[in-house]
Amino acid sequence: MIRFICVVVFLILFLILTIPVFFIEWLIGKFNRNARDYSCLRIVQWGFKAILKVTGVHTTVIGFENIPDEPVLFIGNHRSFFDILLTYSRCPRLTGYVAKKEMEKIPLLSTWMRFVYCLFLDRENPKEGLKTILQAIDYVKQGISICIFPEGTRNKGEELSMLPFKEGAFKIAAKTGCAIVPISMNNTAAIFENQFPRIKKVNVVVEYGTPIYPKDLAPEDKKHIGAYVQNIIQETINKNAELI
Repeated sequence: MIRFICVVVFLILFLILTIPVFFIEWLIGKFNRNARDYSCLRIVQWGFKAILKVTGVHTTVIGFENIPDEPVLFIGNHRSFFDILLTYSRCPRLTGYVAKKEMEKIPLLSTWMRFVYCLFLDRENPKEGLKTILQAIDYVKQGISICIFPEGTRNKGEELSMLPFKEGAFKIAAKTGCAIVPISMNNTAAIFENQFPRIKKVNVVVEYGTPIYPKDLAPEDKKHIGAYVQNIIQETINKNAELI
């Protein structure tokens, strides 16, 4: 319970104490947008790394070298709020995450999210959802990577299970030709969700798979690319279960 309280206190203080930073970053952006973008990225990553330090979580990272130095579409399985911290804290370049629409209502946090190119997806409104995907496509064309968890929500089932991937997310790669980088995560729900509201010091595994370029896939795999990528992630989390 102490870890949970420490994380909450840190998050509140971070959001409050960085209010003046919004103005500074806005000013920097007037003269050098790229400098502002990377400054925001590193500030948020520092905050996430600090929270992970408080949790005491030990992370085994595999295949980080597989991430190409170009904008990509990160696709991962999703079981915990901490999936975002574990992956975003390691993004080597500008990366926007696709979050649920409800996150847009959280003061200060949503401001930081917009500063680092996060997008808010309305899962109940297909028309608005399409706009979000189109914006993500535009970001990739601008050189910004996108990360999305295509299960659509956190999977609360068995540890090695996954919900079906929603194919719409993969249009980002299909329309831009960017690489898809699978992210397979094991045991992340054990950090928090399995014993809510306590935060537990556990071992987790994060593996980055080999980049997948849609143009290189067989026609049948390209047609069902969501299932193709999900199968890769499923095989990887099954393999890595023995590392926990």
